Amino acid sequence: MKPYTNFESRIVPLPVNNVDTDQIIPARFLKTTSKQGLDLQLFYDWRYDDKGQPKPDFILNRPETRGAEVLLAGDNFGCGSSREHAPWALTQFGFRAVISTSFADIFRGNALKNSLLPIAVPPDVHEALFATIARNPDARVKIDLAAQKLTLPDGSTVEFPVDSFAKQCLLDGVDELGYILTQGSAIGAFEGQREGSINTLGGT
Repeated sequence: MKPYTNFESRIVPLPVNNVDTDQIIPARFLKTTSKQGLDLQLFYDWRYDDKGQPKPDFILNRPETRGAEVLLAGDNFGCGSSREHAPWALTQFGFRAVISTSFADIFRGNALKNSLLPIAVPPDVHEALFATIARNPDARVKIDLAAQKLTLPDGSTVEFPVDSFAKQCLLDGVDELGYILTQGSAIGAFEGQREGSINTLGGT
């Protein structure tokens, strides 16, 4: 994992509520344990016709969305089954953050473990963002994870919540195991004290 850095990006609007993980990445694509190629299967049943050809009107197939790193989704994004392939597919496509009013808890946890930042904003901010993109598809937002701030296209800022441990892991570019490995000296010192205490108790 790479450290999560501040960035500025255009936004891909997907104004659909209750998008579940089977829509994000259909179950038939879950056999792989590799992330490679999952970008092509992201939103597959919405993105391609029955012959496997891209639907030109679907948002991810439009040329103006190429290179955008932020997905603006409807309410309750990521509901359904707990498949880690969902954030894998989103990050493989190039997304670094998803903005919504709410996220399913399991999806949020999986996203944070895979360098995908779920940003929950108030309904009025959410609605205003969709309206702004409708007027100006090139509108951009800035994301500052360390400060937990989203800078909107008009320059105003909104703070967003994020779990403190997950935030630190993202900023450091480590997963949970990687974090534990960075604490090797502290763990060794603790185990040394513990062993000493056991030996003392055993000798009394």
